[in-house]
Order: sequence, then structure tokens, then C-alpha cells
Amino acid sequence: MHEPQNMIRSAEPADFTSILELNAQSVHFLSPLDIQSLGHLHSQAAYHKVVEVDGWVAGFLLAFRQGADYDSPNYAWFSERYASFLYIDRAVVHKDQRRKGYAAALYDDLIGFAAETGVEIITCEVDIQPPNTGSLLFHEAYGFKEVGTQWLSGGKKQVSLREKRLPTPGAR
Repeated sequence: MHEPQNMIRSAEPADFTSILELNAQSVHFLSPLDIQSLGHLHSQAAYHKVVEVDGWVAGFLLAFRQGADYDSPNYAWFSERYASFLYIDRAVVHKDQRRKGYAAALYDDLIGFAAETGVEIITCEVDIQPPNTGSLLFHEAYGFKEVGTQWLSGGKKQVSLREKRLPTPGAR
């Protein structure tokens, strides 16, 4: 039996079509993207990586530091409250590739990136109305704690705003 070969690498413009397809698969939890907005987000991202499985993009993670040119209401919520942070905007794994550890691999890589670049707080949001139970359980397992909530889309959607604090270098 053939074991899939996978790797995490930086996203490139050649990956954009695959990233847009993955985003569209989960658009009920994410905001829609087109090629122009993805290009802009890519240029603003502190971290934009894909997990490649047997030569195709099976997932991606896009994250921003403070000060990015990004008009997301969730990013704005953190920008108003934190001087320094790394915000996970979206993380998607292809529906047929879930439960194989790809999201965990991306998150582990992101946490390593955060630690290497001096980030102490990683932030994100998870839909709670209507609930995204899988994402909620995943983020709780990774130690993301709720620090606020907000309603979006004219009261149609509520998100849990979350943070994960990384150990300070040299702290015991």
C-alpha cells in the first residue's frame, strides 16, 4: 500500500486556484474569496502555507500579524485589543482529507513560526451560531481560550474570539 507523501510549504500564486476551491468548499464558515482578494491577502500575510499531498494542495492556513491591511471585523476586534498578535484568518483542509492530521500539522508549523518570530499570542475565531463543532473542538484541544464573542452578518452568525498564549522564552 502506498503511503501518501505530504509536506508543508509556502503558498505560491500557482496554488491560488486550489486555495480558492478549498475556500469555496467551506465558505459557509469563511468569507468568500476571489483571485484578486486572495492575492491581496497573500501579500499581507505573515504566514500562508499549504499542505501538499501527493502533489496537490490538500489544505492551507492564512494568518496575519497586527498592522495588516485587512478589513475583517474579527481581525479588527483583535487589532483594537492587542498590540501584538498573529491572527489565523482561515485554515481549510479538503473534505476528503480530514482527520488525517493535516490541520494539526499546519497548526504545529504555525506555532513553531510564531515562537521563532517572537509572537506570544495567536488569535482566531470559531463560529458558534450556527456552530462549527469540529473547529471548536479542534481549537479547544490546541489550547485556544475564548476572550470574547461578536455577532456578524446582521445578526445571522456569532463567533467565539479566541487566543492561545505561547510560553515566553526563558519563562519557567
